Amino acid sequence: MDSLTLTGLLNHVAGEFPSRRAISVSRKFDVTHSRLRELVDSAASRLLASGIGAGDVVALTFPNTVEFVIMFLAVIRARATAAPLNPAYTVDEFEFYLSDSESKLLLTSNGGNTSAQAAASKLNILHATAALPGADSELALSLTHSASGTNLVGEITNDPSDVALFLHTSGTTSRPKGVPLTQLNLVSSVKNIKSAYKLTESDSTVLVLPLFHVHGLMAGLLSPLGVGAAVALPAAGRFSASTFWKDMNQYNATWYTAVPTIHQIILDRHSGNPEPVYPKLRFIRSCSASLAPAISARLEEAFGAPVLEAYAMTEATHLITSNPLPVDGSRKPGSVGRPVGQEMVILVGNGIQQEGSASGEVCIRGPNVTMGYKNNPEANKSAFQFGWFHTGDIGYFDSDGYLYLVGRIKELINRGGKISPFLTTQLTLSGITILLINLSFSNTIIIILYKIIKL
Repeated sequence: MDSLTLTGLLNHVAGEFPSRRAISVSRKFDVTHSRLRELVDSAASRLLASGIGAGDVVALTFPNTVEFVIMFLAVIRARATAAPLNPAYTVDEFEFYLSDSESKLLLTSNGGNTSAQAAASKLNILHATAALPGADSELALSLTHSASGTNLVGEITNDPSDVALFLHTSGTTSRPKGVPLTQLNLVSSVKNIKSAYKLTESDSTVLVLPLFHVHGLMAGLLSPLGVGAAVALPAAGRFSASTFWKDMNQYNATWYTAVPTIHQIILDRHSGNPEPVYPKLRFIRSCSASLAPAISARLEEAFGAPVLEAYAMTEATHLITSNPLPVDGSRKPGSVGRPVGQEMVILVGNGIQQEGSASGEVCIRGPNVTMGYKNNPEANKSAFQFGWFHTGDIGYFDSDGYLYLVGRIKELINRGGKISPFLTTQLTLSGITILLINLSFSNTIIIILYKIIKL
C-alpha cells in the first residue's frame, strides 16, 4: 500500500537516500532526507497527541519555508488534510477559506499572520506556530500534547484514499470550488512528473513558486522530494530575481519550473545584469499560463536549455500534458505537449469524441484526477460526465498527438465564429497587435493584425 501513498514513497526515499540533501534553506542550513523524515514523524506525533487525526483539516499559511515543508508533510502523515493558504489574504478571504475547508487548526510561522489569526479567532479555530532554528534542532511547535504522545505516528498507516490536500480553484468567474486530493492523487502526480522529466536523486532545483499553489507544491517541491532530489528555498521565503541565479549556482541546480511572468523577469534580469556564469540546466519548465513562443525561444537562447511548456490544473493534481525532453521527442512552440500518465479525449455535444484535429473540450481521467468538488453537486454534475472530467478548456490534437489549447468554454468571445482570447494573447506577446472593428450595421467583425516595425 505504501507505493500508493505519498507518505509511503517519501519514507522509501528516506531509506534509500538517507544522507542526500532534501531541503536547503538558502545560505543557512541543509536538511537530509533521513532528517526530514525524523522531523516530519515527530511533528506528526505532536499533531496526533494534540487531537488532530484522520479527516481533520489543518490550514497552513507560511512563506516558502522549511517549517511549511515539515508541517505539510506532518499533517498528511497524521492522516489529516493539509489546506495551504496564501499569506497575503485579507481577513475576509481567510475567513471564507478557513470556513469552507472546515479547518480545525491554523498553523503559521513564529511571526504569525495577523489577518489569518483574526479570521481563525472569529471561527474559534486553534492557532499554533512552528519554527526550526537549524537542521539539528528540534522543531518548536506550540501545541499542547499529552506526555505519552511521542511515538503515536508509529501506530498510523496512511491509506491511498486519505484526503491529503485541500485546495481551491481560482474562482475568477465564480465562487472558488474546493478540491480534495487524496494520497493516491498526490503520489500519482509525483510519478507522472518524474516520468515526464526523468527526475532522479541527482537533480536539484530552486523553488520560485508559492507553496499554496498546486504548481509550486507538486512540481517544485513534492516531485523532487519523491525521487530523492534536492530543493532549495530562497532565504526571503519567496522568489527574488536578485538572488535566483546565485542560489541556482550554489546548489548546482539542474532545472527549475516557473510561470511565464517569472520567466520574463528572469530574462529581463539577464538582459540588464547578466551573471558571470550560469549552471548547466537539463531543462526549464513553464506552466500555469500560456508561454509565448518568442519568450520560449529567448529563454533557450539565453540559458542553453530546452524549454518545456506544460498544461496543468488543480483538479488533476497539477500535471496533465507536457512537451517532452529532447530525447523523447520534439518541442512544439504553442503546444502544451502530450498527455502524461492519464487518458485524454476531445469531446463535443453529448460526449461525442472528436476525431483528427477537430477542436472540442479537453477531458481527462486517471488516478491523479480528483474524485469531485467538496459539497458542490452542481459543479460535479457539470464537470464529471460520460466517464470523464471536463476541464472547461477548448483544444485539439495535431497529427503527432500534441495538444493545443485555444481557450476556455466561458471565455470565448462570441463573435460569430468565436474568437479565442488565448490566440489574442499569443499574438500580442509576439509583437502583433489585434484591432477589432465591429460593423454596427451588420453582424460582422473585421480582424486586423498588424506589427509596428521600427526603421
